[in-house]
Amino acid sequence: MRYIDPVILNKANQWLTPFFDPETQHSIKDLIAYDSETLEDSFYKNLEFGTGGMRGIMGVGNNRINKYTLGKNTQGLSNYLRKVFPSEPLKVAIAYDCRHNSKKLAKVVADVFSANGIQVYLFSDLRPTPELSFAVRYLQCHCGIVLTASHNPPEYNGYKVYWQDGGQLVPPQDAEIINEIDSLQYTDVLFEPNEQLIKYIDTEVDEAFATASVRNGSFNTAKSDKESLQIVFTSLHGTSITMVPQVLERAGYKHVSIVAEQAKPNGDFPTVISPNPEEPEALKMAMEQADKEHADIVIGTDPDCDRLGIAVRDGDGTMKILNGNQAMIVKSHFLLEQWKLNGKLDGTQFIASTIVSTPMLKKLTDSYGVIYMEGLTGFKWIAKMIKDHPELTLIGGGEESFGYMVGDFVRDKDAVTATLLICEIAARKKAEGKTVFQYLDEIYQSFGYYKEELISMVKKGKKGAEEIEEMMIDLRKNTPPAIGGSRVIIVEDFQTSMSKNLLNRSERSIDLPKSNVLIFHTEDGSKIAARPSGTEPKIKFYISVNGKDPNHLGEKINVIKKDLNLN
Repeated sequence: MRYIDPVILNKANQWLTPFFDPETQHSIKDLIAYDSETLEDSFYKNLEFGTGGMRGIMGVGNNRINKYTLGKNTQGLSNYLRKVFPSEPLKVAIAYDCRHNSKKLAKVVADVFSANGIQVYLFSDLRPTPELSFAVRYLQCHCGIVLTASHNPPEYNGYKVYWQDGGQLVPPQDAEIINEIDSLQYTDVLFEPNEQLIKYIDTEVDEAFATASVRNGSFNTAKSDKESLQIVFTSLHGTSITMVPQVLERAGYKHVSIVAEQAKPNGDFPTVISPNPEEPEALKMAMEQADKEHADIVIGTDPDCDRLGIAVRDGDGTMKILNGNQAMIVKSHFLLEQWKLNGKLDGTQFIASTIVSTPMLKKLTDSYGVIYMEGLTGFKWIAKMIKDHPELTLIGGGEESFGYMVGDFVRDKDAVTATLLICEIAARKKAEGKTVFQYLDEIYQSFGYYKEELISMVKKGKKGAEEIEEMMIDLRKNTPPAIGGSRVIIVEDFQTSMSKNLLNRSERSIDLPKSNVLIFHTEDGSKIAARPSGTEPKIKFYISVNGKDPNHLGEKINVIKKDLNLN
């Protein structure tokens, strides 16, 4: 047996008491005997809430997703709800995705809530994450939970918490709940359910959500234009198969060809390397089917149906994938056009995005006289904007990582309604003899060409986390004088909440919550952001360049990547 840190061994031994089930104890004994490295990774820390909630590898230990870690979370959340709403009958909604153990873990969560006297509304089968956000407000719940790990690999699962406004937890509530959780022992968790308090929900919420999606994602596109559009859709083995096809049908789209090999929910995601529509490979089968069927547009959603990938034909008829920034620009521009045409813009509307998304969006909103709001990465911050500004109306919100929300009836990124929106755009443009790609180019011609690229570096485990931390420390200590041949003029450090102008040595405070993000702005308008992921073992670099000639932008990005050793 290899050396095991006594601290790790002590934590593991706490799980070898009679409170924990025999299967869990057996697995831990095997790790102690044969796999000290996995044992260390399973126990060296507690899972934490990140930008997308709590997400991790399934297995035994306090750094894994399992019955006990989720049970403890739910007990802590139950205690917190009692403190915040001491005199109200509490209600929660729970949904889950296609991942292994999601259904079983959702029932564990429901059991703990019910054991604490809380009314539970539980979907009896998998549902899209945006439907859970909708259900929280529709059912007037105090909070909601969805069991999902979005587009992570098959060994992952997760636990996302939504508050009564339908948005994910934000500070200070997340820290307050973590304190409640950390104050508990596993033996404090009430696992015995009160089945009378668990109500299964299905068709009523499905109907309401589908109706709201059609209402918010439709824009009086002609019936003939809708029926002319040829769509290929893939759910990538995820939850969207339960909602997207029926919403498109309700909205009048008759030609929706589903990728059959990827239609069945499957937590192994057997036909893709990664079920992430940000990865071009994920849309490969759908694009091949689109070419065979001469389709106009391809849409693919991630497993929990909050992100969507889009491929459309360029001017030569070749299928091209839009990146998240391009898709956000197209959708936002179209929404702004529609609001202006309908005479609804009066200065009280806003478009929302994130600090690592394209700077072009602000140019767009300024041209329409619409407020632009920018927050940290994650749609929970956009939901907070809606909550903090009841006097304003959200037109739409997006981020570079393929998420978009239309209006505020869902308080999270929503691939169901965003799918309908992009189909409305595609149908309109086809009727005009154009493609969505050509529409994007028209927008670029008006506002200047922007090109973005995301580089993700995977660093797994404890060692990987330490490497990522060192990379961020080095970037802070050693600010590059120039990147891509252009002087660095502004450095924004969201961890210290300070923005420094290197030309005149002035400083200003950043009015956003602290976050481990560093952004460099150069003299030629380039923007480079470095950010460790809050939900995956990665450090991400976001590069944005712009100019009048699109042909040189790719070369510009390559020089920046070389300067930062990102090749």
